[in-house]
Amino acid sequence: MKSRPKKILLLLLVAVLLVAAGLVQKNINRDRDALGLTISQPLQDAPPVLAMTTQALGGFRGLISNFLWMRANDLQINDQYFEAAQLANWITDLEPHYTQVWCYQGWNMAYNISVKFTDPADRWRWVKNGIELLRDRGLRYNPDDMLIYRELAWFFQHKMGANLDDANMYYKTQWAIEMTPFFGPRGTNFDALINPRTAEDRTNVFVLKDKYKIDPVFAQKVNTEWGPLDWRLPEPHAIYWGSLALEKAKEHPDKVTHGDIITDRRIIYQSMMQDFQHGQLIDNPFNHTAELGPNLAIIPKVNDAYETMMREDPGDAHNIAIGHRNFLLDATYYLYEANRVDEAQKWYEQVRRQYPDKTIMQNDVNSFPKNVPLDIYCVYRVQGDVKDTSKEDTTAAIKGLLIRSYIYLAIGEDDRYAGFRLLAIKVWKNYMDKMRSYKSDLARVGLPPFKSIDNEVLSEMLDPVNGLPYAARLVIRTQLHLPGDPNQPYGVISTNTVPLIGTPASTNAPVSSRNPQ
Repeated sequence: MKSRPKKILLLLLVAVLLVAAGLVQKNINRDRDALGLTISQPLQDAPPVLAMTTQALGGFRGLISNFLWMRANDLQINDQYFEAAQLANWITDLEPHYTQVWCYQGWNMAYNISVKFTDPADRWRWVKNGIELLRDRGLRYNPDDMLIYRELAWFFQHKMGANLDDANMYYKTQWAIEMTPFFGPRGTNFDALINPRTAEDRTNVFVLKDKYKIDPVFAQKVNTEWGPLDWRLPEPHAIYWGSLALEKAKEHPDKVTHGDIITDRRIIYQSMMQDFQHGQLIDNPFNHTAELGPNLAIIPKVNDAYETMMREDPGDAHNIAIGHRNFLLDATYYLYEANRVDEAQKWYEQVRRQYPDKTIMQNDVNSFPKNVPLDIYCVYRVQGDVKDTSKEDTTAAIKGLLIRSYIYLAIGEDDRYAGFRLLAIKVWKNYMDKMRSYKSDLARVGLPPFKSIDNEVLSEMLDPVNGLPYAARLVIRTQLHLPGDPNQPYGVISTNTVPLIGTPASTNAPVSSRNPQ
């Protein structure tokens, strides 16, 4: 019984000492901050488990973390991945301020583990896990860390935006499905996000900010600076996270190097290049699919991005210039392909003026001098590896162009329809002119008349059994003023009633998308 008062006194003493220690700890923390001894700030709003591990385990966190790293590595070697997500959470809980830990765990799931699965849906699940780990948790505890923002930008640009992963089109499709409710059917619906008027708009803003960590105001700023962009696709989000990384670098210049900034800017201009190449979603209402087309509207801004990079990174200006020159040639060809010939000529003149020591056609220096005309350059871009004297290959190239032109006509892309027709005519004429210059026997190696090739392609596409869907056939017939029943193949109509939609003899005439002559 005598020991009971003693125990009570000891417990009271412990309580007093704990309170005193808490009061003293505040002064110690303040002094550590003043002396620069604090490596990282205490976690704010951390979940209970994370708060416990960071405060209570102390030095044992390193030992536990090492064990978890070894466990994760052993499981991955044995192709046992389903514990990896939980282990990644535990490891990052134990090392919340080590940026490389977050980046590695996210990259491991998005790259190493995802490719072990053949089903695109399984791959997408792991890619999303990697993105969410960095975006939802990594930035929560490291909100000013430029590297995590840059890694997120890389995932969108490289893993989802590029075509190096076999499932990349599935990733793009799933991301477009997720983003369409926020950014609308054209991917540019900023007004409803910045000025929400309905309950649905306000819900969309909340979900976009809370789940996807996207600030509509900053996204609109990015779109104004670099766009117009279709925010249903990955590249605008790569530019968004890359731009946020640059903002953090401005706010905390002591935490980054010039090399960090240059690397981040490269991600932005590379994402711009990708968006130029395939940054437009072209809907096909007949089979409820969409294809990717070039975003021609951002050509001037992509050019500015390359030139800015060359000025700000003189050490790598030579390599950037190679990419810039290739971009200018692509811009020339894509604009020509869209029947925007005057603009194509403008950029074609720039590439010849800015890079006068380079030949336009790399494969054939002798046949293609620096002053090769725009038409010839674009024709050989179309033909690619087609042999100049191959009748079969050239015919196939012409048919391919005509098929694409009619598909674009059906879905309302009139300029691209006209551009592909123009290219088909140019390829036909170029081959025939070359055969004549060789004094070849045209009866043996010459191509059929362009009209015959065109009629053959059109007949196949309007075939009610093996051709395009009924609605698409009806649109084409309407646009070309073709008589007859859409349920009947084009070939049953007398060719005398078919309007001449462009012949080699009139290649210099303007091509009208609605009234082909």
